[in-house]
Amino acid sequence: MNFKETFIFLKKLKENNTKEWFDANRKQYEIIKKDFNGFVKTLLGDIQKWDKSIIGLEPKDCIFRINRDIRFSKDKSPYKTNIGAGISMGGRKSMSAGYYIHLEPGNKSMLAGGMYMPESDVLKKIRQEIDYNHAGFLKIINHKDFKKHFGTLTGETLSSVPKGYDAQNKAIEYLKHKSFLMVHSIKDTDFKNPDIYKHLLQVLKSMKPLDDFLNESLADA
Repeated sequence: MNFKETFIFLKKLKENNTKEWFDANRKQYEIIKKDFNGFVKTLLGDIQKWDKSIIGLEPKDCIFRINRDIRFSKDKSPYKTNIGAGISMGGRKSMSAGYYIHLEPGNKSMLAGGMYMPESDVLKKIRQEIDYNHAGFLKIINHKDFKKHFGTLTGETLSSVPKGYDAQNKAIEYLKHKSFLMVHSIKDTDFKNPDIYKHLLQVLKSMKPLDDFLNESLADA
């Protein structure tokens, strides 16, 4: 993928976030879109080698629209200044834990995985599994690859103990979580590395154990 041209376009879009500018530069956007489509298609082919749950997905199932939903936003800018894709069972609209690719200039690119703000019944299931299988959960987030790529589990947490649990619970630090996220930041200069694709794939693969843990906890949800 031509990350350089993609970032040039996104920078210009940020400076000229209007329908008039976008329409005038639509041909360039179509080139960027096609390139990203091919990138995601390649990723899907490689990820499914070790994650069979995404077999059958196509780029169109995963890539987010560049148009912003401005209905309830004070910011009426019509376009996102990033391009991204969500890869998981069922595609970008799925509530399953999976993989998120976000490309944005200004050192704002990232890979992320896990689950963001699950609904209450889903969150209850996840907490039950963490409580029941605390050792297995810790093994995942303390693995050297997890620590290397993500540091620690992130996401919004409660300030108090969740209902039904004791403050002395050995897993209480994680039971307070309302989101269960893995985030790996990527600098703009990293995309100049000829091995960047290999690196991205390694980071995504290291997300799978926690994604599996979260999805398996919802088997009966």
